[in-house]
Amino acid sequence: MSKNILFAFFLTFAFLACRKEDAVDYSANAQLQFSTDSLLFDTVFTSKGTTMRTLKVFNYNDKSVIISDIKLMGGAASAFKININGQATTELKNIKIRANDSIYVFVKAFIDPTNAATPFLVEDEIQINLNGNQEKIPLAAFGQNATYLIKAIISSNTTFTKGKPYIIYDFVTVNENVTLNVEAGARLYFHKEAKLLVSGTLSANGTLADSITFSSDRLERIYDDEPGQWEGIQLLKTSINNALNYCTVKNALAGIRVDSLSSNASPKLLLTNCIIKNHEVAGILGYNASVTGLNNLMYNCGQYLIAGFYGGDYNFFQNTLANYNFNFPRRTPSVYFTDNLNSNATKTKDLKTQFVNNIIFGSLTKELDFDKKGNGVFVQDFQNNLIKTDAQTLGSTNIYNTDPFFLNTRRENYELVSNSPAHDKGKDLSNNPYFTTFLNKDFLQKDRVFPSSLGCYEK
Repeated sequence: MSKNILFAFFLTFAFLACRKEDAVDYSANAQLQFSTDSLLFDTVFTSKGTTMRTLKVFNYNDKSVIISDIKLMGGAASAFKININGQATTELKNIKIRANDSIYVFVKAFIDPTNAATPFLVEDEIQINLNGNQEKIPLAAFGQNATYLIKAIISSNTTFTKGKPYIIYDFVTVNENVTLNVEAGARLYFHKEAKLLVSGTLSANGTLADSITFSSDRLERIYDDEPGQWEGIQLLKTSINNALNYCTVKNALAGIRVDSLSSNASPKLLLTNCIIKNHEVAGILGYNASVTGLNNLMYNCGQYLIAGFYGGDYNFFQNTLANYNFNFPRRTPSVYFTDNLNSNATKTKDLKTQFVNNIIFGSLTKELDFDKKGNGVFVQDFQNNLIKTDAQTLGSTNIYNTDPFFLNTRRENYELVSNSPAHDKGKDLSNNPYFTTFLNKDFLQKDRVFPSSLGCYEK
């Protein structure tokens, strides 16, 4: 075959192929497919946009089609904004999609403020017309008005109330000798790298039915268990009498950082009936700190659930500390205490630890560890705990390396099965100074009967 004939053959083939690709189906039988039949946005804080959601429009026909119109029905007044293949618009006409190809429609929600204190629903739809056929993709978003705090200084006693959530940018600082009270049901949401700095007092008193939330301001489901989204709560040197009851603190770099010992007879932090979870570094991070914890559930942090450096005074009763880390790896024990700072034997402080009736368990062989460098006080008072560890030197009343059998760790249910070895193993705490206020009931407000179940849930 001559070169001219071969060239003509390929030219004809290419021409026919192009003609087939460019052929347009104008029939009413031509149909489009979509990546979803609706777009639902999680809570959108007013004056703040959502993450981008994507609608993909497919042409699985053997010919091209021309969409006569893609339109956001609410137009410029809509709470939603769309972008069609890179073009920001409310309407685009005559959009060609080649055979077995697709286009993208990107959607965000922006909701103007109202006076409503509770979440409300806003709706719209994308309308798509092809060859006389019409498709509608519903759009819905839950709007929520909020109080915005940007580099805020609290210089007099203040109460954060239930209702509109508080959105914190950069930081909120509670000055020395000032108390920030947080009512049951209040929600504090922190933007990226934001933090709560407490030089005075933080008093957050929630209830089982109406707990308090400290979390990231990204409420989309994809961020629900994402650690490190904000900095956390920091209790500074002059801070005193901090108390958190029925609070959920989640998804920070370090949930609560305590920077020093208490300056009075009360612990620097009294943590009761709280959920501490999904922090990048630690749930509780102390530096020569004073922390008392009762009836708390702490789980799935990137390095530690509780870490105490440079000595301190730590007292924990009836807590469930579980670290399985299904979404990210971990090499450090769940609970770790040391009398030194950065493994420096010349910088040490006295360390006192008292743990009674707790569960310390997780995915590693050693979930509890100590490091002693100095010659000062180093107290390890561990009684009636269930502990996963490669060392069994903390006393015969503890249960070592026995699975407590949580109901479902994958679904974050850390209650105990009916035949758990942690049932009826607890020491009688009726003489504990916190018994009548907190320890006489479990996390779910069920009466605690001794010998109690270990951890925060009673049988």
